[in-house]
Amino acid sequence: MRNTVRKNARPFDTRVGDSAGLGDWTVNTGRAQPAGRRGARHGIRFGLWVEPEMVNPDSDLYHAHPEWTVHMAHRGRTTLLNQLVLNFARPEVSDWARKWLDRLVAEHAIDYLKWDMNRAFTEAGWPERGDDASRLWIDHVRAVYGVMDHLRADHPTLRIQACAGGGGRTDLGILARTDEIWASDNTDAADRLTIRHGYGQLLPAGTMAAWVTDSPNPLTGRDAPLEFRFHVAMAGVLGLGGDLSHWTAEDLAEAATLVARYKEIRPVVQHGQAYRLAGPASSALTAVQFVLGGDVVALFWRRPADYGRPLVTPRFAGLDPAGRYRDVNSGVAHHGAVLLSHGLEVALPGSGYASALVHLRLDPASGN
Repeated sequence: MRNTVRKNARPFDTRVGDSAGLGDWTVNTGRAQPAGRRGARHGIRFGLWVEPEMVNPDSDLYHAHPEWTVHMAHRGRTTLLNQLVLNFARPEVSDWARKWLDRLVAEHAIDYLKWDMNRAFTEAGWPERGDDASRLWIDHVRAVYGVMDHLRADHPTLRIQACAGGGGRTDLGILARTDEIWASDNTDAADRLTIRHGYGQLLPAGTMAAWVTDSPNPLTGRDAPLEFRFHVAMAGVLGLGGDLSHWTAEDLAEAATLVARYKEIRPVVQHGQAYRLAGPASSALTAVQFVLGGDVVALFWRRPADYGRPLVTPRFAGLDPAGRYRDVNSGVAHHGAVLLSHGLEVALPGSGYASALVHLRLDPASGN
């Protein structure tokens, strides 16, 4: 660890890795502005990934204000990911963060912020507060909320995604101030079924970022078909996080078709009533259903059967038993009572990962 502030360096110019420069939030004009201009020429809005609550010990900010970090007197400061945590409960810290975030968003017309908080508190103290240091936990969170509230008030069109060690801040407090949650760094489609099922117990699908990434998955090494990966992500806010330059022409064509299909069902998924028809813990066949007005979207996923779990056909929910629901693509009609009592058999070929998307619409001439 250096003991002097670096000389003759523009802030953030040293941020070429994860070990230095975090906390020195002045734009590196040689990198950020050209990228923003190139995106704008193609109609792409400009977003930025920020970690306002973190600082590298190798940064101008830390050398100027080491007392701003969460720490205990006479103890070393443990770094995780080469980071220390800034104590937002200190008014001067939260005020500093609010000012540079406001300036950044305003000066560079930023449309989207990914607010990340990647590490746990260690040596969670505030020496100047003495016996009252325990308020750090509450006051830090309230100060983070306060900074976000100021940003949303001053920049009404700004979108914020909350991220904390994956889904460490997936709660109603943060959702009152953000638009979306990054639920987990694990984008493996099979694992995301469990993540999505738990997330959907309380929170709406329209707040869960869900990316289609490469196969084999970079984290787990598991292979899954492109359609399966898309269908899993379609149960949230679909995004593409794979290296498209390495996708085949066939993959790109299939992806374009699936993106178009998602746009058709997106209002139902993101704004409809959700029903978790079958959970991954009880059946190798998992399903979720969304209902918005007369539109019904159901997504089915089958994993390779394991531990003797049966393939149970899920029954639909929230339908009019007297209604007739017509498949938007095939035109086949299904009676609401049958869907509610017996479910719907879907074609899932093979024995490995497979999935299906069903979009039904209530026949206005039927029902109560």
